[in-house]
Amino acid sequence: MLILETSRLVLRPWQDGDRTPFAAINADAQVRQYYYPSLLTAAETDELIDEANGQLAREGFGFLAVERKADGALIGGAGLSRPGPEVPGDFPLEIGWILGRAYWRQGYAAEISRRCLDFAWQELHADCLIGYTSAINTPSRRAMEKIGMIHVGDGDFDDITVPPGNILRPHVLYRIDRPKREIHE
Repeated sequence: MLILETSRLVLRPWQDGDRTPFAAINADAQVRQYYYPSLLTAAETDELIDEANGQLAREGFGFLAVERKADGALIGGAGLSRPGPEVPGDFPLEIGWILGRAYWRQGYAAEISRRCLDFAWQELHADCLIGYTSAINTPSRRAMEKIGMIHVGDGDFDDITVPPGNILRPHVLYRIDRPKREIHE
């Protein structure tokens, strides 16, 4: 069972007790303003949780529940997954997160991402990871840049899962490569 920890957080498989608080996050219009579809029902959130746990069981990594150590609060979800067919190119892994509004601007996205990157480099031996979001999602773009991801200018794309003409259809692609090891002689 995959459990990743930071100084303040635990990333772990989803539990039944996470369903209601995560459904509340996915029903918040501010949290979901850059996602399509914007709001998710409790049943749709349950599907996401079941899919995430299924991927974790099959592949040993996935989109995990994020719990704050100080009080056990579920603050959102984050982790690694396989990019969907809407993403151009042949990238093996993507990093992503969604956090409840009460947990924004506290450095959690960067903290989570750094731990996920360490796991990807050390345990999965990944050569690179990508992240992507709607072009207008400035907060996520800043978070990706903060962890060292670089905007791939010629990698921007229209997300075919979003209807034509929707403001969320244009997407930006970010990438980070495995750090080079220093050679000591």
